[in-house]
Amino acid sequence: MGLLRTVGVRDGRAALPDGFWAAVRVWLEKPQVANRRLCGAAIEVEGTLALREGGEESASFAAVRGSEEQGERVASAGTAELGRLWREVCAQLSPWHGHLPPPLTPWAGPDPRAELRAVLRTLLPRARPAGSPAPPRKELAVQDVYNGTVTFLPLEENSEGKYKIKKCNIYQIQLVCIKDEEWSISIVAPFPDDWFSDGIAYPKLAWLENELLSKLAKWSLEQKPSEFKSTLSLISVAKYSKVYQDLKEKYKEIVKVWPEVTDPEKFVYEDVAIATYLLHSGRGIDVRRRKVWDMYGPGTHLEESTIMPGDTHLFPDTDWLIGNHSDELTPWIPVIAARSSYSCRYFVLPCCFFDFYGKYSRRQSKKTQYREYLDFVAQVGFVCGFNVEEDCLRIPSTKRVSLIGKSRTYPPAEHALIDKQITQYINNRQTCAVVMCNRKVACSHKAHSDDVCKEPSSELPENETETAGTVWMPGFQPREKVEQIRNCASLPRDFVDDVVLSVANLLLNANSQKSCSDTHDGNTNTWNQGESLSLKEVAEHLHKETLKRLKNEYGGLQTLLKNNHQVFEVLNGRVHIRDWRKEKPSRKTKPEVKRRLSAEAFKTRLCWFFIHHPDGCSLPSESCPYAHGTEELRQSQKIKKKKHVQ
Repeated sequence: MGLLRTVGVRDGRAALPDGFWAAVRVWLEKPQVANRRLCGAAIEVEGTLALREGGEESASFAAVRGSEEQGERVASAGTAELGRLWREVCAQLSPWHGHLPPPLTPWAGPDPRAELRAVLRTLLPRARPAGSPAPPRKELAVQDVYNGTVTFLPLEENSEGKYKIKKCNIYQIQLVCIKDEEWSISIVAPFPDDWFSDGIAYPKLAWLENELLSKLAKWSLEQKPSEFKSTLSLISVAKYSKVYQDLKEKYKEIVKVWPEVTDPEKFVYEDVAIATYLLHSGRGIDVRRRKVWDMYGPGTHLEESTIMPGDTHLFPDTDWLIGNHSDELTPWIPVIAARSSYSCRYFVLPCCFFDFYGKYSRRQSKKTQYREYLDFVAQVGFVCGFNVEEDCLRIPSTKRVSLIGKSRTYPPAEHALIDKQITQYINNRQTCAVVMCNRKVACSHKAHSDDVCKEPSSELPENETETAGTVWMPGFQPREKVEQIRNCASLPRDFVDDVVLSVANLLLNANSQKSCSDTHDGNTNTWNQGESLSLKEVAEHLHKETLKRLKNEYGGLQTLLKNNHQVFEVLNGRVHIRDWRKEKPSRKTKPEVKRRLSAEAFKTRLCWFFIHHPDGCSLPSESCPYAHGTEELRQSQKIKKKKHVQ
């Protein structure tokens, strides 16, 4: 029968068989997570197929899904197409019945549970670095839930538009319960000797045996209900993939000459992916001009401007209002869209967590902060009268969930009522924020409440059904035009050096008797590692002017000490002098780029301990990564990441 391999699975959490079918669903809908030569799969149509005695098809076939783009009419046509396709497939399988596993071989005898689920999908290859792209491949997946099998039938279309089974590449995944918690998952290929591998949609049999089977076994036990929608669930994956490859090819040169300080591959391809999802013409507005703008042609309309939520910043002639990492404007996007015109729609990709009045403060502990914030932004959309949909983008970011308002929940005549509802909702959240600050409740989450507590909102309008003049929330603070760098990196070098020396001396003198012994080349050396102190204790010994200057920086004293990694180690709120003898050597498993960075940075900076520590450096010169004197200094070289080639 062509059994390739079987793996045993122990299920102590009662995840099977449901976990197996969830894993199969991942392989059906998102094959790219296992096969990196694919960029996805498009589910054309799927449905259930009831069988009569002997495997004959009954009339009760119903498709349950067609692509959104095609609509109900095409989905209905898909039902007939899938039914016709199944009849053709059954006719082609008949001569091979002696070599095929069930359900491709008909059952003997009636079985009321003999029901199959058929899924027609198109596999979408990634673009290759050179040469023409590989063509999409169609497959019919036949799931027999009762017997625990899913069979993949590769299809080829002939000149007459009919599909023929690619017999050599049929394979089946099987789940079998052995006893109690013991299960097995197997891969079967009826015709292994004839298997054809194109290296893309059809990998080698060894890949199916090892890579795919192990992933399915792992996923079967790990599958948990996701709190987010499936990736690209609202659009055609096939159309998206085509446009994405075209745009990626068009803008790939920008990566080589990227003028910003950020990672070019991440940001260029993330923006390309977002543009692919949204593609239509328009204009972009940002509070700060970006250097990369100079690289776009005259057809790209970009403006450097500050948007204040109010009557003067509406877009009545705009079809779509898009908030891509829009920070403090994120919750205002649905409001601006709702008040711009009845036909205006919106797309927002939340990243940083902002409320209408400042930083967003958590109110629920049972959800992740990200999920809670997404629910808040979705609620804003509902209050604004939108039917809000959610989708996950395929971008290199942990914040990839978008919220989309395409249609309204109310007729145009009720606009004034909805507008009053919006105003009340915004004012209620503003009132709540003021109360929380007054009671010092929000301040328990310092990182989220600082802005609210430092800059209380202005008084609410006497008539809450009216906006305050042309500005909907007086006191709203947009981002500054010039980005303030406040991570201690912009502090003068002499100031930083003075703080480092002061803190180091404080630790060394905290316990003058404390020492640490170690042996080098058979000799016993004593090296003073000093005492550890809490950040509070360290701060108490610094000058008030120094502390005042550090408080203007994000992270303050702690950030400055962590930035000086060579000298200090900050663990659990306590500051230690770093002992480089205790540092673990680089492991061979360290990523190549990090190993190269470490090697190239060797001896490119002076050793602080060699210069300032009373006992000198704890390491001999040949072992210390820093230079013991100017004669050892090497010129620093900029490291360029190697691009991973599929």
